[in-house]
Amino acid sequence: MKILLENSQDMLTLMIKMIKINLNGKELETKAKSLFQLVSEYIEEDSYCIEDYVLILNGFQISEDFKLNLNDKVVIIKKGTMVNEEEFESMVSARSTPGVYNTIKNSKVAIAGLGGLGSNIAIMLSRIGVGNLLLVDFDVIEPSNLNRQQYLIKDLGKYKTDALKETISQINPFINVKIRTTKVSEDNVEELFKEYDIACEAFDKADQKAMLINNLSLKLPNIKIVSASGLAGFESSNSIKTKKSMNNIYICGDLENEAKHFNGLMAPRVTVCASHQANMVLRLLLGIDEP
Repeated sequence: MKILLENSQDMLTLMIKMIKINLNGKELETKAKSLFQLVSEYIEEDSYCIEDYVLILNGFQISEDFKLNLNDKVVIIKKGTMVNEEEFESMVSARSTPGVYNTIKNSKVAIAGLGGLGSNIAIMLSRIGVGNLLLVDFDVIEPSNLNRQQYLIKDLGKYKTDALKETISQINPFINVKIRTTKVSEDNVEELFKEYDIACEAFDKADQKAMLINNLSLKLPNIKIVSASGLAGFESSNSIKTKKSMNNIYICGDLENEAKHFNGLMAPRVTVCASHQANMVLRLLLGIDEP
């Protein structure tokens, strides 16, 4: 009986010493009491430098030691190395607000027009982990695009759809990116966007904007539309706002400054407006409406 009690006590002591955490996306029981102890347990090397690793604890990247607690979420990644899909998603999730990544991972967002607005929106949505993106444009990249769009000299002459998909693959290779190299028209709106939750209108011309919004509203009344109006020049970025225009339609911009003589399209303001659109998409995917 005494031996049994001693064995039970040993087992209890062992259980108390173990703590359950999430490490790089997997549940783990560990004896480590601190983050640095966990690193030494995780890294299979006789000698290493802690500065060579990215350490994320509950969403915050840190460089000092911390006590580990039950259900902590920890990411340990060696700097300069690519990781597998599970570890990559764990890292992205860890750097986002808790719960955000899993919510948007299965979402579907379409972007119509891949210029200054659309190319920037696509990059931002890929960085936050939107799982399914549709990129629609018919144009090729020319030198005048380089002042505000997410393309490089090496991309000149390529279709915007092809070049942007390639860029996104270098940012997040684990999301599903579909491209349609075609011009959006009244005839193909429904076919192009019927599978998507949100459509971003990112055209330059007013008649194209109106065509897309009107046809989406008529043919796909449940789709949410995030549009833009008024983003040219170098007026204060504080004048760019996000407003709910009507049911399922959201407008980003100042609604005044259109591109014209002596008021061109410049990277800072265009990007600010694109950021408003991307952030509105994120909010809608999380079920947050705009007043």
